[in-house]
Amino acid sequence: MGHHPHRAGGSSTPPGEPADVRSALRASGPDSGVDRAEDAQPAPAEAAPLADELADRLRRALADQENMRKRYERQIAAEREAERTRVATAFLPVVDHLDLALAHADGEPSAVVDGVRAVRDQALATLSSLGFPRRDDLGRPFDPMWHEAVSVVADTGQPDGTVVEVVRPGYGEADRQLRPAAVVVARG
Repeated sequence: MGHHPHRAGGSSTPPGEPADVRSALRASGPDSGVDRAEDAQPAPAEAAPLADELADRLRRALADQENMRKRYERQIAAEREAERTRVATAFLPVVDHLDLALAHADGEPSAVVDGVRAVRDQALATLSSLGFPRRDDLGRPFDPMWHEAVSVVADTGQPDGTVVEVVRPGYGEADRQLRPAAVVVARG
């Protein structure tokens, strides 16, 4: 017979029209007991354009990601260069004063010593302004986080573990350190 089966609601589903079946399945709720496996898979005629669109989207997303990575690399390199320039600029006055001290080295020796002290003080101020002040560790308890013990001495009259000499000063603050101090530590 040339008769088509009827579905609930009076609509017929002619063969070759899977879209009507899918729309009917979409209209049925998840609790209707209707198997929706067909709804999850597009018809072969619809699959190729969808696959092409998804492949194109993926290519675009990957290209965007690569462009963003390259942009960030350039930005980081530019920021590093700018920071290096700021630090070098901060030290230019120190170099200028060293040049002046050397130009007057043939003069009075005490003036040269005073000039070198002034340049050192300026260098220390520059380090401090960059966030790395010079620490005064003499007489403090030894702390491996801040100190590097280069020697231990006994019978100093100081409590055990006290820094009795700073061989090379340390620079930095609690949250960041440029270098630890090289110290001599008392042993009781």
